[in-house]
Amino acid sequence: MPEDMSIADVSARTGLSRDTLRWYEAEGLIPAVPRTSAGVRRYDDATIRMIDLLVRLRRTGMSVAHMRDFVTMVDQGARTHGRRMRLLEDHREEIESRIRELIDDLESVDDKIAHYRRLIDAGLDCSEQPINDPAVIEQQRLLGD
Repeated sequence: MPEDMSIADVSARTGLSRDTLRWYEAEGLIPAVPRTSAGVRRYDDATIRMIDLLVRLRRTGMSVAHMRDFVTMVDQGARTHGRRMRLLEDHREEIESRIRELIDDLESVDDKIAHYRRLIDAGLDCSEQPINDPAVIEQQRLLGD
């Protein structure tokens, strides 16, 4: 990775808009980004790593307030390792809970797909009665767009 990157480069790498990156900086989620003499932001490796982590934390549902707490603790140094770890462990538990919910939801969707597949294969309507109209059977098999 280059020594430093422009805001456009970081935006392309992280998927965050330039406005979001500026907002992260204004909100103190990342340190003030040094600028060139022309006023162009130059993100160093440590800041880019923090942005990458913040993107993952946000994507997994961590609140901006908890992200801010985490960043504040990082700024406070090694004495906050235990508190940072606890914050991340709590967040991990929340992620695992959501994953379990998603797995249950996925199973429900799979069950409904299997139900419709069985109805279609058997030529049945929603009341499990045989469909005798060939036009309805043909429509029943359409996957839609």
